[in-house]
Amino acid sequence: MAKVKRYSLKRPKSTRALNQAPGTMTYVGHKETKETLLEVIDYNRENYQRFTSKSLEDAFKFEEEKNITWINIDGLNNTSEIEKLGKYYDLHPLILEDIVNTGQRPKIDEYPEYIFIVAKMLYYNADGTINNEHLSMVVGKDYVLTFQEAGGDVFDGLRERIKSGKGRVRNSGADYLMFALLDAIIDNYFAVVDDISDKIEIFEDRIFQARSDENLVLEIQDLKRTILRIRRAVFPLREVVTRLLKVNHEIIEEKTESYIRDLHDHMIQISENIDLYREMIRSLLDMYMSTISNKMNEVMKVLTIMASIFIPLTFIAGIYGMNFEYMPELQWKYSYFVLWGIMLLLFAGMLIYFKRKKWL
Repeated sequence: MAKVKRYSLKRPKSTRALNQAPGTMTYVGHKETKETLLEVIDYNRENYQRFTSKSLEDAFKFEEEKNITWINIDGLNNTSEIEKLGKYYDLHPLILEDIVNTGQRPKIDEYPEYIFIVAKMLYYNADGTINNEHLSMVVGKDYVLTFQEAGGDVFDGLRERIKSGKGRVRNSGADYLMFALLDAIIDNYFAVVDDISDKIEIFEDRIFQARSDENLVLEIQDLKRTILRIRRAVFPLREVVTRLLKVNHEIIEEKTESYIRDLHDHMIQISENIDLYREMIRSLLDMYMSTISNKMNEVMKVLTIMASIFIPLTFIAGIYGMNFEYMPELQWKYSYFVLWGIMLLLFAGMLIYFKRKKWL
């Protein structure tokens, strides 16, 4: 059997650490790094600087500056480093727990000094599988902290805009940077969902091909599981964005609210597309089974017609195959040819009848 192409998402080993006190930092995930990598982007309207480091202390010096600072941390398994950063920024223990728990559902929590957001990044790996990566975000007055399991994300376009000074990000505060990060995540949702749409169209074409495809139903089932996992990542974030619209926090400026409303519109569109494609995938399975059933019915119809044609011929041959001593027509010298003629006429007559009934 040919190897089935997989589209499935990678899932963490478990959804939470068991038998732990609330606020206990226990890494739950499958991407472990030896060292925590720190990326700092510090900017304002005129100035910009970016650097990477393996020491969290390098980020602390930017707190007192009048710039917007984006600190991205890769490597959630090094909980001691995350805890050190949490103490410096006075993060709640429950936030630290959710940061390292990659099974945490997307959510938003409000605190007096900052807003905490959990989201899922979806993007394609080099092998064609969809990566479902846990992302935590802490948004303060002049800083944004993002936490990822390992290197690789969907923010390269945002980094380039900050560097070049294009767009509004260099002229706005940390709340707009939060919007830009969420916008990049949601834009990749569109890319992933659109790819699902392309696969559905390919499967539809394969279903109606004349040749059978033994792996098709397995691939459709695999795509069905994938769309369900995408749905589990997307729908909770829709709730997060909806709640973000209602947040009354000093961090979020009034001019940023219109951009958040645009995010909400995008999330509604993605959610509707996911539900639509989910139904289409279900229809693909029904369509596949109907196609197989129709092909089987065609075969059975041909066999039934052939059997119907040969039943009277078999009846005649059965009569004259009996070993009765007295069958007067058998003594006639033309009886063999007459019998063949009758059988051929019956054969031709039944073919004409079936064609008129449009059974052939």
